[in-house]
Amino acid sequence: MSYHLLRFFFRIMSRLPFSVLYALSGVMYLLLYYVIRYRRKIVRKNLTESFPEKNSNEILGIEKKFYRYFADNIAESFKMSAMSPEEMGRRMRFTNVESVNTVLRQGTSVALYLGHYGNWEWVSSMPLHLEKSAIAAQIYHKLRNKAMDRIMLEHRGSHGAINVDMYKTARYITELSARHQTSIIGFIADQSPKKREVRHFLQFLHHKTPVLTGTEKITKHYGFDPWFVRIRKVGRGYYEAEFIHMHDNPKSVHDFGLTQIYYEMLEQAIRETPELYLWTHNRFKHAELSEPTNANTL
Repeated sequence: MSYHLLRFFFRIMSRLPFSVLYALSGVMYLLLYYVIRYRRKIVRKNLTESFPEKNSNEILGIEKKFYRYFADNIAESFKMSAMSPEEMGRRMRFTNVESVNTVLRQGTSVALYLGHYGNWEWVSSMPLHLEKSAIAAQIYHKLRNKAMDRIMLEHRGSHGAINVDMYKTARYITELSARHQTSIIGFIADQSPKKREVRHFLQFLHHKTPVLTGTEKITKHYGFDPWFVRIRKVGRGYYEAEFIHMHDNPKSVHDFGLTQIYYEMLEQAIRETPELYLWTHNRFKHAELSEPTNANTL
């Protein structure tokens, strides 16, 4: 599908009222779960292994809730670029944001740790609430489809956030640092690393899990202040994103310590409302790998 055709489709979808989008979401849920059976084996496996204390009926209940929310999340993703700042602010509320702004005003940059939990896409509306002198950016993984990649970049930047290709992260942050530019940068830190990139494992949801450690390395190297974004769903299409400070002195934390803190916070959120996590991805792969010989340092 060409860029212009895809953009037209997104524009039409974004203009639909939430009531219509949620009606479509209901149909999408039925198709994904009962007809296409989209990744149901992976989802069931992930849930069963992550919650061994739950019986089969409880797992099935979480599974169905997840697919319903998954469909809602897709429907909601169309709306972000079409919402006014006022409506966006009503639907995605940020709490403890003034504490983050205080850090930014002091000239310290901020690293935001996020996961594939809740409506993480709407968190890119955070520039509406942040100190205006700071640059707000988010690290993203480039999509293979160029047209879709272009659409998503426009979509995610619709409320002022800058999109940074993950492979250009170090260069971008170095340039900001050289200009003494204060920034707040969001990292989706629960991605599964490629085999050659595995440097450390953590216990996460009863799994030996290979984890990305680049966010911690950047946080310590550039002196960023680390914060976790805890998303809660407070109603259909309404969220609260709470900024939680992770550590007062991140450079004093042992290697992989910040990553450990992040995964503990993420797991706590998942256990509270498991259907909000993205269970369709195999985040626990590569567990068969041995611990790297250089695994004691970042």
